[in-house]
Amino acid sequence: MEGTETAERARLRRDLVDLLNTYSSEAQHIGHAFANQHRLHATDMHALLAVMHAERRGEPLTPGRLGEAIGLTSGATTALIDRLERGGHLRRSRESADRRVVHLRYADAGMALALAFFTPLAPRTDEVMAQFGVDELHTIEKFLQGMIGALTAYRDELRQS
Repeated sequence: MEGTETAERARLRRDLVDLLNTYSSEAQHIGHAFANQHRLHATDMHALLAVMHAERRGEPLTPGRLGEAIGLTSGATTALIDRLERGGHLRRSRESADRRVVHLRYADAGMALALAFFTPLAPRTDEVMAQFGVDELHTIEKFLQGMIGALTAYRDELRQS
């Protein structure tokens, strides 16, 4: 019995990694289609996603934290933010008593473009998620958080070498 479980675990590991890679690739294709439609660079997409995720967590990014998150120098981050702000995708916001602290927010125009592009995808992903119970979704969430943590730790190691 133990050998079968080990073989099944190895198969699942291989298949899940392949599925994650395929998912990542397909998500990148969709992201590139959005970027091409709106004349954005791949780095712009990474920045917009980082800003969006930070806003959802209630922890808006500063320019410095955005640069760290996507691996850019201070100068490159400033150029990126300037470009996205000119394009109506981002806005700088001073929300702190310390007026030197700048937070990055998704601009209304940029959010409208993103919603128009990605909204047709929502019923498709909702249909898939509806096939799973809450407990199963919690397990999937835990798995994906762990995998993202592993990737992030490895990315950080690569940046240091």
